[in-house]
Amino acid sequence: MTDKKIEILENGPYRVQGDLALARKAQISSEHGEPLTWQQTADLETEAVYILCRCGQSANKPFCDGTHTKIGFSSDKLEGRLEDKNVSYKGKKITIHDNRSVCAHAGYCTDNLASVFRMKEEPWIDPDAASVEEIIVAIRNCPSGALSYSIDNAENHNAENEPAILIAPNGPYVVSGGIELSDTTWGEGVSKNEYTLCRCGSSKNKPFCDGTHWYIKFSDDKN
Repeated sequence: MTDKKIEILENGPYRVQGDLALARKAQISSEHGEPLTWQQTADLETEAVYILCRCGQSANKPFCDGTHTKIGFSSDKLEGRLEDKNVSYKGKKITIHDNRSVCAHAGYCTDNLASVFRMKEEPWIDPDAASVEEIIVAIRNCPSGALSYSIDNAENHNAENEPAILIAPNGPYVVSGGIELSDTTWGEGVSKNEYTLCRCGSSKNKPFCDGTHWYIKFSDDKN
């Protein structure tokens, strides 16, 4: 059992233990503005145990400064959130699984493989519209763990990475390396190896990011 762990404090921040690396990350885009990958840009100094803001209003982001107690932050899941449901789209060679309730709206699937991940179309996923190899790359780039795939009934998620927490610019915490998350009910079919945690304070599906930061235009100049 690893000592690396994220503890979710009720109506409060995330308590991180196990000397976990924390870094800012930047999105690398193509010449056409399509997101290609994340790149680590700066390591933050931390102790073996540190506290991360998740109300979105700390003056010392990404660290907690106690603001959650002043604003009455609630960690409850909210009405109107997307259903926790893993939907399968079966193709000739690959089946794509998708749980919209934890999608962080990073855009790696829709921007890089629009023939398969088709915004505003139904069904929104066409598993036969690109090669298996291209689809696997897109799914492995998904930071939220919402996407997975099956070949010959064997389900696969995103690639395994070293344990770390990266701060997406104006977005969630991207957690990789299978870090334990305490007292959490995991979404249906969602990856436990890589997932995204809300830090804007407004996700309806706390503690997971549901993309709300994008709609409310959450901003953090430093991160």
